[in-house]
Amino acid sequence: MTASTDGPAETGATDRAGRGAGRTSGILLVDKPGGWTSHDVVAKTRRLAETRKVGHAGTLDPMATGLLVLGVGSSTRLLTYLVGADKEYTATIRLGAATTTDDAEGEFLDPEPDQGTPLVTRDAIDEAMHALTGQIEQVPSSVSAIKVDGKRAYARVRSGEDVQLHARPVTVHTFELLGEPRIEDDESGTLWLDLDVRVVCSSGTYIRALARDLGRALQIGGHLTALRRIRVGPFHIDDAHEVEAPDVPGRLIEPADAAGRLFPVVQLTESESIDLGHGKRLSRPDLAGLTPPIAAVSPSGRLVGLVQLRGESARSLINFPEDES
Repeated sequence: MTASTDGPAETGATDRAGRGAGRTSGILLVDKPGGWTSHDVVAKTRRLAETRKVGHAGTLDPMATGLLVLGVGSSTRLLTYLVGADKEYTATIRLGAATTTDDAEGEFLDPEPDQGTPLVTRDAIDEAMHALTGQIEQVPSSVSAIKVDGKRAYARVRSGEDVQLHARPVTVHTFELLGEPRIEDDESGTLWLDLDVRVVCSSGTYIRALARDLGRALQIGGHLTALRRIRVGPFHIDDAHEVEAPDVPGRLIEPADAAGRLFPVVQLTESESIDLGHGKRLSRPDLAGLTPPIAAVSPSGRLVGLVQLRGESARSLINFPEDES
């Protein structure tokens, strides 16, 4: 896929920055601008943070904007648990023509856009969107990053291959209109029907494919013209920073804070923190009933590790180095 931050969120970010000088590990929320690839953002952050150990929790297309969740230092270990988190987007779907890429960067499949598009009723749109909500089978866009025989689908399409991907189950929790449909015209005088929408969905859902399938259901074609990711799991765009903002350490969300938003938390004693760091199991019958992984935090507030349960004992899944706190 520019950050919208209200006063309280700005204050929180400033407080974290004041506490975070010198930190070398944490979660970084970036508002990716249009035209940047996710790899561009990672490369820039590596230079700003002066470390190669930076990763992200889910790609955004270059045309898309919005929330990119990065892990820096040992906190890259938390990204595994974010890749599968639900996502939330706002988008604009243009009805009247399908494209080769299911978005505005592709070529029209039909050289004559459907000039009957403005006649589509709101009821028909609502019905078609409802049919694309819930647990559905979705065929990903052919220009997705899915691998086909070891090669990315988009690379095969660009080399001239006809790529046919299989449908896969996804969950669209919310697919709703934001305001009323808008009639737009372009320089050629072509009339389009633009829909501003909000989508909350499971990981692996393609918003471009939703635009394509909505257009097909209405029998007039459709493609995506704008996409912005506003949430990944518990992390929201309101807390994100510009990609080129300096002071990466001051902008990092502490590992214990990030893990506490993702998992149940158990407070350790100092001796338990040492034992867990050395790979020992802890006797903690009080944790029964919690859903692992569980974030284990030391008395000083440091994330010692993520633990799982075996009977009444807790054992480490992942430990975090003390020198990155």
